[in-house]
Amino acid sequence: MKKFLILLLSTVFANCTGQRPKINGVSFVASPQQITSAEIDPVTNVNANWAAVMPFGFIKNLETPTVVFNTERQWWGERRDGAKRTIELLNDKKIKVMLKPQIWVWKGEFTGNIEMKSEKDWQALEASYEGFILLYAKLGEEMKVPVLCIGTELHTFVQKRPEFWVQLIAKVKSVYKGKLTYAENWDQYYKVPFWKQLDYIGIDAYFPVSEKRTPTIEEFKKGWQNHKKDIIALQSKIEIPVLFTEYGYRSVNYTGKEPWDSAHIDGNINMEAQSNALTALYQEFWNEPWFAGGFLWKWYHNHNEEGGEKNNRFTVQNKPSEKLIQKFYSDSK
Repeated sequence: MKKFLILLLSTVFANCTGQRPKINGVSFVASPQQITSAEIDPVTNVNANWAAVMPFGFIKNLETPTVVFNTERQWWGERRDGAKRTIELLNDKKIKVMLKPQIWVWKGEFTGNIEMKSEKDWQALEASYEGFILLYAKLGEEMKVPVLCIGTELHTFVQKRPEFWVQLIAKVKSVYKGKLTYAENWDQYYKVPFWKQLDYIGIDAYFPVSEKRTPTIEEFKKGWQNHKKDIIALQSKIEIPVLFTEYGYRSVNYTGKEPWDSAHIDGNINMEAQSNALTALYQEFWNEPWFAGGFLWKWYHNHNEEGGEKNNRFTVQNKPSEKLIQKFYSDSK
């Protein structure tokens, strides 16, 4: 394993010198209870210079026009007070923040499929969602957060109600003076109608890049080429940087086939596939001048209890890929 890791690291960093500083971020999962600076230390140790803080709002089902948010029934980190304190703790460690309020639909149904059945319900959803986003836009301004993400993977809502989003962006800008992005899924990002009103093209980068069990770095890179051409085409048209608002791979067999798949399955652990996939992504994107960086999915506050050799989920914590990230983020600041 040591020889494999040394070879992997030397391959990653062969072409990483001389680049502009990037957003080397982690997606910091909301904590159920209050945290302290001790829970931030592992983020610092992995050399991340940014973190996404993700308070949540909840919708009962895909047709419900009400977002429930900032209630005592939520986890501490999912509420305004928890998000504020998490930002403070990260800032104390010199880690910048993208504030990324997100929606969770009961039973984990896909947010991109949220769709109302009547004009009345659409208007109710818009009013509720606006309240959710403006609450955190005001927090972002209060905390001088550099980047605010105004939504995550809401393509039906975005494409069917574009006028609402134009108005929402204007209202956000009236209370928040930082930079804005929106996080769209890998298969819908080119359909977002309001990119030119924002500062980053935000992509949740779960692109399918290989159908092999354990692809090599070069095979992963080959799988990126058509996707990368499409990203470049959009970026050239919109002329703002691309930000991977989420990126990551599970430590599992066939991790590049459907990288968005978060189904709870046991076994099939494959640390090499995770490391190869991340290495290829870094080599393909981090040296590009139009690419701003990204936020690794995902990072938990209770570091010592997460990840490890028996874990096949997205986190790199306590896996070989953690050292990969640590080295890469150090060299690309």
